[in-house]
Amino acid sequence: MMTARRERKGQGTFVDLFLDMIATERGASRNTLDAYRHDLADYAAFLESSGGDIGRATTDEIRAYLAALARRHLATASIARRLSAIRQLHRFLYAEGRRKEDPTAVLEGPRRGRPLPKVLSLEEVTRLMAAAHAAADAKGITAAERLRAMRLATVLEVLYATGLRASELVALPAAAARADSETITVCGKGGKERLVPLGQAARRAMRRYLALCDEAGAADTHWLFPSFGESGHVTRQHAAREMKALAASAGIDARKLSPHVLRHAFASHLLANGADLRIVQTFLGHADVSTTQIYTHVLDERLKSLVRDLHPLADE
Repeated sequence: MMTARRERKGQGTFVDLFLDMIATERGASRNTLDAYRHDLADYAAFLESSGGDIGRATTDEIRAYLAALARRHLATASIARRLSAIRQLHRFLYAEGRRKEDPTAVLEGPRRGRPLPKVLSLEEVTRLMAAAHAAADAKGITAAERLRAMRLATVLEVLYATGLRASELVALPAAAARADSETITVCGKGGKERLVPLGQAARRAMRRYLALCDEAGAADTHWLFPSFGESGHVTRQHAAREMKALAASAGIDARKLSPHVLRHAFASHLLANGADLRIVQTFLGHADVSTTQIYTHVLDERLKSLVRDLHPLADE
């Protein structure tokens, strides 16, 4: 019994050491740490169920775990993500001298095609914005309802104007709007800051939203989008739920809409209108331009569909 407890404690220690490393050396965010912790806890639990542990895990045991994930009908992308976390953990333990070998060295991950991001058309974005502002201008609603509707309209305007990640948007300080600047400073992944232009429509929306906050006596806060939750600001999940609820009034399939879809729309619409790929990379905060290049594939697919559907000889 004591031996089993020591092994479980050792597994937790290995994971904690790894998480501490990626937090301090790579600047991993809380969301990233939570994702790694969840995936590695599942891996450790699998090993423990068969009498094993992370400190003695073999290549065959890891293969068995991946097979178990497939039997649980996890998506290929999810299995690949779990394997990536396991690889990084064991490489870390090997580099730190905690293990004499890396059992993941000879493993190959599941092959997967990179899915193209979902993108709204310009016409759909226009309808969405119109529906959001119509809700904020509706007659007969309370001041609290108007403030909430204007908050959503501002969220949509800023997302589409800047291409921010949802986590970056909800964590914007109130000062981002009060300065009425043509740019905002965003704190992205790993604490890296970048400057992003802010269009007139987004600035107008923020000014009106803050005026309503002033009227409601809710302007004295650190956050641009405050809430009564633990974080002090609106969560990504809450913003996504409100967006999906709005989609129906705009005649858009709610399954197509999320904060990240507006980020995709920002990037693909810029590229479609001739923006330089490197500039879009900077706006999005991508560390590698190859991540941004996925949007050129979206444009390629759109061009192919235009030829297929409109060319007079396409069916011959």
